[in-house]
Amino acid sequence: MTQRTAFTLTISPKIPARLDRLEELANNLWYSWDRATRALFSRLDPQLWGIVGHSPKAFLRRVNESALLQAAEDLTFLGHYNSVLSAYDSYHSEPSRHQTIKGLNVRDQVAYFCFEFGFHESLPVYSGGLGILAGDHCKAASDLCLPFVAVGLLYRQGYFFQTIDGHGNQQPVYCDSDFEDLPVKPVLHDDGSEVRISVQFPGRIVTVKVWRAQIGHVSLYLLDTDLPDNSEHDRLITHQLYGGNNTMRIEQEIILGVGGVAALREMDIKPTIWHSNEGHAAFMMLARALELVRQGLDFASATEAVAVNTIFTTHTAVPAGHDHFPEDMMHHYFQEIYHELKISREEFMALGHTSNNHDFNMTALAIRMSRMHNGVSRIHRDVSANICRDLWPQIEPEENPIDYVTNGVHVPTFLAQEWVDLFDRRLGPQWRNKQQDPEFWSGIHNIPDHIFWSVRQSLKSQMFYGIRARLTEQNLRNHGSEAHLDRLLRFADPINPNILTLGFARRFATYKRAKLLFRDLDWLRKLLLDPERPVLLIFAGKAHPADLPGQELIRHIYHIADMPEFRGHILLVEGYDLRLARRLVSGVDVWLNNPIYPLEASGTSGMKAGINGTLNLSILDGWWGEGYDGKNGWGIKPVSENLEASLRDAEEGRAFYEILQDQVIPLYYDHGKFGYSVEWVNMAKHSMTSLLPQYGTRRMVGEYIQKFYTLASRQGAGYSQDNFAIAKDIAAWKARINAAWNGVSVRRLDIPSKQLEFGNALHFKLAVKLNGLQPEDVVVELLLSRQYNKVKLNQFQNFRLECTGIIEPNEHQFELNHIPELCGRQQYYLRVYPYHPLLTHPLEMGKMVWL
Repeated sequence: MTQRTAFTLTISPKIPARLDRLEELANNLWYSWDRATRALFSRLDPQLWGIVGHSPKAFLRRVNESALLQAAEDLTFLGHYNSVLSAYDSYHSEPSRHQTIKGLNVRDQVAYFCFEFGFHESLPVYSGGLGILAGDHCKAASDLCLPFVAVGLLYRQGYFFQTIDGHGNQQPVYCDSDFEDLPVKPVLHDDGSEVRISVQFPGRIVTVKVWRAQIGHVSLYLLDTDLPDNSEHDRLITHQLYGGNNTMRIEQEIILGVGGVAALREMDIKPTIWHSNEGHAAFMMLARALELVRQGLDFASATEAVAVNTIFTTHTAVPAGHDHFPEDMMHHYFQEIYHELKISREEFMALGHTSNNHDFNMTALAIRMSRMHNGVSRIHRDVSANICRDLWPQIEPEENPIDYVTNGVHVPTFLAQEWVDLFDRRLGPQWRNKQQDPEFWSGIHNIPDHIFWSVRQSLKSQMFYGIRARLTEQNLRNHGSEAHLDRLLRFADPINPNILTLGFARRFATYKRAKLLFRDLDWLRKLLLDPERPVLLIFAGKAHPADLPGQELIRHIYHIADMPEFRGHILLVEGYDLRLARRLVSGVDVWLNNPIYPLEASGTSGMKAGINGTLNLSILDGWWGEGYDGKNGWGIKPVSENLEASLRDAEEGRAFYEILQDQVIPLYYDHGKFGYSVEWVNMAKHSMTSLLPQYGTRRMVGEYIQKFYTLASRQGAGYSQDNFAIAKDIAAWKARINAAWNGVSVRRLDIPSKQLEFGNALHFKLAVKLNGLQPEDVVVELLLSRQYNKVKLNQFQNFRLECTGIIEPNEHQFELNHIPELCGRQQYYLRVYPYHPLLTHPLEMGKMVWL
């Protein structure tokens, strides 16, 4: 064959003057939640829109100029265009709300660091839940006009595209992104030169380019090492999301944390509130401490100054899910830094030390160098507090400083357009500003049932069209017959969508138990194959390429779905992505989730389903443990965690079958004279009214502001005043507490009462050996509860004993007179812990002595 060279040439159209702002719209991810903007591009060339993966920027580089010229003369298109611009300009004209957010001041700004961000399929720098949550956080910050910037990495390869072969094997497909097609632009200095920063690595300097993606009012800065200045190895640091080995992971985290701080400084962005979403970004805290040490602070004072305005959010519900690196690796990458921090190797390694592992744990580092920490649901708060209990060794988990903010979803992104249109007609356009008003959303019950049902059926039909297209492509690629495809698609009928449809779509990890419904195939046959009440079960999801058990789950589902009796009743759809997810959560009738309790940190797919009138059937874990009210879906109470795994699966699997058999299927098919189930519609309406105002990201970000951002602003400002005087004082005070605490003890001087008549006072008198500390350095406290042996420590009433004198030079007397308010058996404890009025959390030192 003759050798030849293929040359490529891209010819970009010239955008007509009347449409010159199309490029601006294409470069602002506002389009990721504004469907009218996406529709504007789509109507120019629907086929090309699909080919480019719904990327406005890629579309504008490829659309024929004739289409643009024709659109510029089309009054209908121009009307659509001007309407979109009007909405866009109105949204972006909103001023920053520093002064309208109570507790923030005009100089405040949040910097939000995360390893991945998921806004839309046109910017593939995400893999799953963590990224979508981060993207939704940014969108809500934009909606609230919060002063907010985000920092991440710009990957050539985001998460992989998935195909499934004819044997059920997942085949990952990686594609490098062309940055010219992404809604990002290089950040430029005033002189037009690109913003680049340098990050010190052992024996070399890595150059990093900074890109910006615009998300409404919010800027996301993405770091990129794929530059000619760098070695081949260093160019690959930001190449692939979650790719490579431990070396690649630590280098990515150094670029994110250390490079992210350097990039913000280079752009003269001065955050006052720092938020690390997961431990991947924890090196950001070290980088900030190093800045302060270079200014003259000692490391302990620098740590206090950094920690008081830093928030750390953990999303992981198992210890193994927290990043950790061998100490030798940490020494290799950070020996110069800890020398510059003026601390020893042992002191540096202690920042990431946990009692059950000698590796350097990134969650431990993040917690030690922040003062506000949270899980992502009420249940996950308790799980995280228990996982991290040894970071506050003398504090019981229920009282340690970990808090929680339950995740939410960005309603404008995930609420289907059909609901948007219906709400505009029936509730009025003001619904957009009433997202957190439960009373307002009760108006959903006033929507006529037949209209509500027709929207649900329309969404299911659209989902079926999308699923049929994907399964047709999959069948063709795997050389399946048309007869086989017809049998496969016989129930996914867009023309007649009157089949109860269950959906299970998420990452295929073993703890999510995708095959729980297959424990009793005979029972499952009875449930799915009833000709009078058939059921369709749709699965979708990816397994990490390194997760062999997860891939085996996909094969298992594939083979069950391929059993002759189940063909058409169970569908496994390949290529799970944001677009398919939006279709599924709004299109299925019931959303399934059956994780092993309590390993579902939060979960947001069920929220997306719930706000679209889809009913949840889930284990009461994560968000559903607080979202389920007994009438807005179905909840399965987890069996004891102490039960052997197979017995747990059997019990909870049986509960799933029983609920499907006795409640879900009969309710759905109770059509009556209307052709649909009135009670089903009522439950779906209640699902929307109960979940929509509670599980949006406006509520979530509002809680971050209320619980953490305003506190971080106040503490950060206070600790930094007068050349960090308070930070230095707190560091010195903590050193004094640490030195003395092992010698602190308490004994009782009074005789404990066993009986007391109501109205009489209890008198407590304790002697506390302070080992050189002062009485004002501690709190001596009574904890009292009426509920004997049935209440957690954080639910006790607290009463403080006062110092009434010195017994001997190093022992002080503390006393309290207390009249109990209730009769009955009561339980109490007496304890001592260190106290300083300027601490961010009263128990942040993790020290306590109990009597």
